[in-house]
Amino acid sequence: MKSLILGGSVFVGKQMVQALVEAGHEVSVLNRGKTPAQLPEGVELIVADRTDKESMKAALTNTSWDAVFDISGFIMVAGGADAGSLIELLDGQVGDYVYTSSIMAYDQGSGVFPWREDAPSSTEGPVTYGGFKAVMENELLSQHKKTGFPVSIVRPAAIYGPNNNIYDMETPMFLRLEQGRPILIPHEGLVACSYGHVDDLCDAMIACVGNEKARGEIFNITAEGVTVNEYVKVLAEIVGETPNIVNVPAPVVSTLTQPAYGHLFGTAHHGVLGIDKAEKLLGVKPSYDFKSGHEHTYAWFKEQGWSGRTEPLADPMWMSSWNFDYESEIAAQIQAAS
Repeated sequence: MKSLILGGSVFVGKQMVQALVEAGHEVSVLNRGKTPAQLPEGVELIVADRTDKESMKAALTNTSWDAVFDISGFIMVAGGADAGSLIELLDGQVGDYVYTSSIMAYDQGSGVFPWREDAPSSTEGPVTYGGFKAVMENELLSQHKKTGFPVSIVRPAAIYGPNNNIYDMETPMFLRLEQGRPILIPHEGLVACSYGHVDDLCDAMIACVGNEKARGEIFNITAEGVTVNEYVKVLAEIVGETPNIVNVPAPVVSTLTQPAYGHLFGTAHHGVLGIDKAEKLLGVKPSYDFKSGHEHTYAWFKEQGWSGRTEPLADPMWMSSWNFDYESEIAAQIQAAS
């Protein structure tokens, strides 16, 4: 299979490259060439800026692909070429186009769980992450209806696993647990979210290729939904430490001047997905449940030599990180007031 990955230098894209290479496929990666990345031997790098219509036209005109995996859509929120120009450039030149959307493409106000693919989508427009994802989905599905453009859309929830570059998720939680640091929990730990391992997401995207039932469809891809309390409990069991939990009273939450806990602990990410459709039409089920997936990720974490780390990590795209000193300060204030 001749495949093109839009993105491919970090996390999901990096894992997808590896999965395709290991399966023996021909792989090319298109990105701006600005993020340092060592591609496996034999993988072609195509340098182009997807926010620049002419740049993409120069790179992709007269090319054809069995599959295109679009994993780099976040950059489009900042503006640039419209989604339609990319779709028109590839229409008729690709066997399957698999778009990585997000749980944030749903209307986040729904309180009925699980969210399934026919639930209302975000109407926030392209100025927000979820709004952009919904706009892009609409563009792709509209083209499918007009020309048969062979698009499949996957909506993952919280993705975790090796090479995760969203540095306010499992990496700082492993460190807090190992180092006995306070773990700040807002909303009484009752915020719930679905979590899925990156390898299961890649498997599902590959399963869309060559599957006529997948074309023109949206699929939720994830594993279990758990509360924040369960999240901390399970990761503590994996690390083998007792968590130092500090509940953040509601009046304190609104006074925080910077992040003091992971973004998935906030009420904006209160959402659980149903995956019945993917199981039926794609024939995929998660290989990892919540605990086994994080056990696998913790083993990778230790291989990086990160145990004992205090300096935060930060990614230039997501800009998410941690500040243990600030967390300790807030924890001390809460404990002093109790």
